[in-house]
This record gives sequence, structure tokens and C-alpha cells, in this order.
Amino acid sequence: MPQLVLASSSPRRRDLLARLGLEPSRIASPDIDENPRKSEVPRVYALRMAEEKAHAVTRSAGEIIIAGDTTVAIGRRILPQAADAEMQRGFLQLLSGRRHHVLSAVAVIDVEGRLRSRMSDSIVRFKRLGDEEIQSYIDSGEGLGKAGGYAIQGRAEALIDWMAGSHSGVIGLPLYETRALLRASGYPIG
Repeated sequence: MPQLVLASSSPRRRDLLARLGLEPSRIASPDIDENPRKSEVPRVYALRMAEEKAHAVTRSAGEIIIAGDTTVAIGRRILPQAADAEMQRGFLQLLSGRRHHVLSAVAVIDVEGRLRSRMSDSIVRFKRLGDEEIQSYIDSGEGLGKAGGYAIQGRAEALIDWMAGSHSGVIGLPLYETRALLRASGYPIG
């Protein structure tokens, strides 16, 4: 049986794989430049990031590598991980009362070195957020280091009034697409 390698340092991706009954045999953190290219649109960026992360990890014989990327976008603007409270405040003010896309790409390199990738595109809308709600969420510390400045699997879920798409994709790994890619890559998953 092939060994599964998770090319991610995200504990959320490991937890999401566990929902499929999968435990990676090893975890390797890819080291890539995650800056968008000039004029790069969010869909292309998310897919490129997942594929580059998969390629950045050394694959040994009998290993399948899986990597993912979650990109929050409003229009053509990519919202990176919130580095500090002020960046997070700006993101939440921008997202308040508006729909945005969460593009969650997954890439798998099979034991023969073939790359396969897929993407889920979810649409999320926050309720109109007041300054106090934004400050309370920032004070929780939950959205720092997260794309778009929020984590749907935590307190932010109570601020989202509508969503269409993959909940697991918004968290960080679209499980439907992940399962399909692993099966196509010869990984035994029910």
C-alpha cells in the first residue's frame, strides 16, 4: 500500500484527512514563495500554490504526496493570511455584508510521479459586522495567520449568514475533491 505524505504544516489539514479515516505516514512542510504573481487571478494562484507545495516535498518510492491551498478572494483581490490585528480588521471590514470566494485547491502526486489537482469554489457571506463584533473577533486571536483573517471552524462561523460550497474546503481541504483525487491516484480509500 502506498504511503501518504501530507505536504502541509496545517493541523487543520491533518484533522480533515482524519475525517476520511486517513493518517499521513509523514508530514513535510513545503518551503515555497507564496506571493501572487503580477496580475495572477485567485483561481490560478490557488491551484498553482497547491501544485507547487506538492512538488516542493521530496517523494520517496511508494509515496503519494497531497498538498492544499486555501485562498480567500473578493473579486480579483487575494486576501492573504492576516499578519496582525490591523490587517485582520481591514479584511473583516472589507468582507462585512459581502460575498467572497474561498478557493480550496488540492494537488496529489501519485507513486509514479503524476500530478493531479482539483479545486473547490465556495461562496461565503458575512453578516454586516459592527465595529464591536470585529474587535471582539480580533481579540479572540482566532483569525491571525488565517487567509482573509478568519477561521470558519471557530467563532467566525456564527458571523456567516450564508454559504454555498464545501465547508471542509473553507476550513482548508475540500474532502470531496481530496477523496476523488486519492482514488484516481491509486490510494485505497473507501
